[in-house]
Amino acid sequence: MRSLDLAVIGLYLVAMPVLGLLLGGRQKSSQDYFVGSRQLPWWAVCFSVVATETSTLTVISVPTVAYLGSFTYLQLAIGYLIGRVVVAFVLLPKYFAGNLVSAYEFLGQRFGAGLQGTASVTFLITRLLADGLRLFATAIPVKVMLAAFGIDLAYWQIVLVLAVLTVIYTYLGGIKAVVWVDAIQMVVYVGGAIVAAVVLAGQLPSDWFGTALEAGKFQLLDFTSSIVTDQYAFLTAVLGGAVFAMASHGADQLMVQRLLACRNVRDSQKALIASGFVVALQFALFLLIGTMLWSFFRGAAPAELGMASKDELFPTFIVNDLPPGLSGLLIAGILAAAMSTLASSLNSLSTSTVSDLYQRLAKRKLDDAAVLRMGKLWTLVWAVVFVVFASMFSSTDNPVVEVGLSIASYTYGALLGAFLLGLLVKRARQADATIAFCATIAVVLVFVFGVQFPDGEGGESSLAFPWYTPLGVLVTLVVGGLLSLRHPAAEPEVEHADKP
Repeated sequence: MRSLDLAVIGLYLVAMPVLGLLLGGRQKSSQDYFVGSRQLPWWAVCFSVVATETSTLTVISVPTVAYLGSFTYLQLAIGYLIGRVVVAFVLLPKYFAGNLVSAYEFLGQRFGAGLQGTASVTFLITRLLADGLRLFATAIPVKVMLAAFGIDLAYWQIVLVLAVLTVIYTYLGGIKAVVWVDAIQMVVYVGGAIVAAVVLAGQLPSDWFGTALEAGKFQLLDFTSSIVTDQYAFLTAVLGGAVFAMASHGADQLMVQRLLACRNVRDSQKALIASGFVVALQFALFLLIGTMLWSFFRGAAPAELGMASKDELFPTFIVNDLPPGLSGLLIAGILAAAMSTLASSLNSLSTSTVSDLYQRLAKRKLDDAAVLRMGKLWTLVWAVVFVVFASMFSSTDNPVVEVGLSIASYTYGALLGAFLLGLLVKRARQADATIAFCATIAVVLVFVFGVQFPDGEGGESSLAFPWYTPLGVLVTLVVGGLLSLRHPAAEPEVEHADKP
């Protein structure tokens, strides 16, 4: 057991809640709690966006992608940047013009409370499945690494500790605490990765770069793979990644909420677009580490190295080959990515629950103090739900983990499609949008689980996941557009008479 590593990890786990409380300050209103009174600097929001979309699996799995393949993963970042630009100039001005705290309030104003509630419930279920299972998956490498230090904890114990520490500053500090701690956590895990790369470089042969280059490890663009089944084919990655980013950063409360915390729409646009460049640099860093690990382990298959999973490559190097103290820093970085995602989920879930559901179901106007109390209460409720859900899993063999980690792709098409339907099809009504929304989720699930395509190598494979969101958007616009033809072309009435 290396006491210095444990001290670093322990210091980090104590420091994050304390810093969150200090930086978050006292929450005087619901606007403070949900959107930080729209006073957060754009660069902090930018870092928060990046940290929120970076899970533990990103930190440990992206190096594995480069180890087993090449830099073609970076094509997704190109698409992500394009999608962010579209959101910045098309959707963000709409949100700021309406002075909204929830992305789905826009749907309520355009179509009515029914669709707003439908979208919000879809978001809540999606986040529970995706981030609840991601929280469990976080415990997997943490358990492996702590076991190497002589500490044997069950998965549920790791999940509980992470959740308790995270909920402290999320409950008391609101979005301000979440954003500032996110920014710090991003510095921790990126800084740790840079240190790991420097240490790793010192242990590689002098010709490692040339050898990796000759082996095609630095290939960036892929124009030869099947665009239907290969997620790293150029068109699939860029186009699919762009539409995915439009959904994840324009129609998902998880991201929209922190963008609405900026001082104005211009700052929000700067935060969103800058985050695209930061994500690309971050991906490049983790891919470089993977390529360096390929040279370090001489390209051996993970199974040949005695690893039970291919994603143990980076954690194994962290535990066995980094000096004491630096191992602790890297593990703290992995915990940082997990806590950032969980904190953001808790805050956005409580916001959507109160703004999109509770206030509408209450059928009465709540004063601001009551809204603030409900926001904090639902933060606790969702924390308990997350812990219980994540603790239901005790094995890494359950295939539902893999489903849960990508489940956002299944519903993003319907969410983004509903927004675009409201913007592009003026005669569309609430019933049209709701039917199209439900039909889209059904169609996407059929393609995900029931349709196979030739993979170009003589076999069959599922549709590449970057296409799920574009498919969903297309179905929503086609179904909703056709249904809207029943109505006159005049501007539709806004169906939110029951809005408090």
